[in-house]
Amino acid sequence: MTDLSVPNGLGATPVPPSNRDELWLQPPRHRIERRAVGWWLMRGVLAVAVIVGALVAAYLLAEPARPWVGPVLIGASVLGVAYLAVVPAWRYAVHRWEATEEAVYVRTGWFVREWRVAPISRIQTVDTVRGPLQQVFGLATVTVTTASAHGAIYLVGLDHRIAADLTTDLTRITQATPGDAT
Repeated sequence: MTDLSVPNGLGATPVPPSNRDELWLQPPRHRIERRAVGWWLMRGVLAVAVIVGALVAAYLLAEPARPWVGPVLIGASVLGVAYLAVVPAWRYAVHRWEATEEAVYVRTGWFVREWRVAPISRIQTVDTVRGPLQQVFGLATVTVTTASAHGAIYLVGLDHRIAADLTTDLTRITQATPGDAT
């Protein structure tokens, strides 16, 4: 088993030969970029601002609705601040990824952790997305699409250079791997 070459010596730890027949699950090796916390925080700030802004506008413009909009506004503000304080750091702590010449691994989740593995022979497309906020933070998302009923695997919060190299490497390896990708 060889490692998929990506910048900074990132790659997979090979499965020990004596254990290849055993179920060998470990957390994917790589953390996402620390800058992803800022990206998620900014996305959260924008979402909370829209919700709280709409409630403030309703409070100021619809006087008959003030008795019920006021408590909803306070509740939304408190929940928004709590969300911003917890969610970005929690997502950073949970998200992991790894790519080898055999498979792409990703771990996500909040209370229930989801571990997804896409064998290289099943990969149909590999895409890189960089939205406006991701560009500001120098990040990208790599989407690995397979024939799985669960849909694509998303490697979020990657440095944009690592994402570009990973996309190139996965495309090269997928083309050289026998399989029907279905």
